[in-house]
Amino acid sequence: MKKQAVLSLSGGMDSSTLLLHLLANGYEVTALSFDYGQKHNIELERAKDLVKYINTNINREWYNSDFEQMIINYPIVKHQVIKLDGLSQLLNSALVTGGEEVPEGHYAEENMKATVVPNRNKIFSSIIQAVALSIAEQKDTECAIAMGIHAGDFSVYPDCRQEFRDADFEAFKMGNWGAEKVYHYTPYIQVMKGDILQDGLTCCNTLGLDFDEVYKRTNTSYKPMLHNGVWYSDYKSAASVERIEGFINLGRKDPVSYGNESGPVSWEVAKSHVEKVLAEHGK
Repeated sequence: MKKQAVLSLSGGMDSSTLLLHLLANGYEVTALSFDYGQKHNIELERAKDLVKYINTNINREWYNSDFEQMIINYPIVKHQVIKLDGLSQLLNSALVTGGEEVPEGHYAEENMKATVVPNRNKIFSSIIQAVALSIAEQKDTECAIAMGIHAGDFSVYPDCRQEFRDADFEAFKMGNWGAEKVYHYTPYIQVMKGDILQDGLTCCNTLGLDFDEVYKRTNTSYKPMLHNGVWYSDYKSAASVERIEGFINLGRKDPVSYGNESGPVSWEVAKSHVEKVLAEHGK
């Protein structure tokens, strides 16, 4: 039996890379995405598309090498979108439908706190914990709770900090029989996006997947825009700035399409804008 993991898959760069990481390290993955009324719900479509791409194109001979027989039609990644209907109407955040305008600028700026969704990771964590414990009990094995939180999240999102994760997990253990079979797996909690992308590149090579095909099926933008039926990522909101910085550090072009209110823009335009923002903040 392969190792088991339940992954919080937002459709963004970090959790998508963690999906690759889990597969490359021999996990069987149940991925959960959450529809909580986010403005950028294109990320859910990207998550679905990525899972489909992986299940179709992964090097199954390598992945199933510890089995006596290769299982051709076996879904490597099981994926489900959890709908939290009605929640967005009750939440105060720039990220949800009806909220204020998503701010632009560097991710360290004070106004980025407007992108906090109250208790979001706790809501997601409770559901993921329940699923992970159910898998552990059904399969009589350990199961990991995998989240793509990273060091760049800490200043803005307190529910990404280790002390919160520890306290939340202690509450889970106190409230459930058999919780000792479940453990947290957050391999990126001490690293930045450039390091995450480097791991993604390594995992793509291991799994026989195309790096650009993977990452064009992700969305990091909190302000995506639709032009002539095509979705484009913005390059000015903090999440996008941080993502583009990661690709700059990796020395690769980001395969997602960027745009602004007027229409599509080139990678060079997006890159140039972010380089200017980073220079203003001494990066």
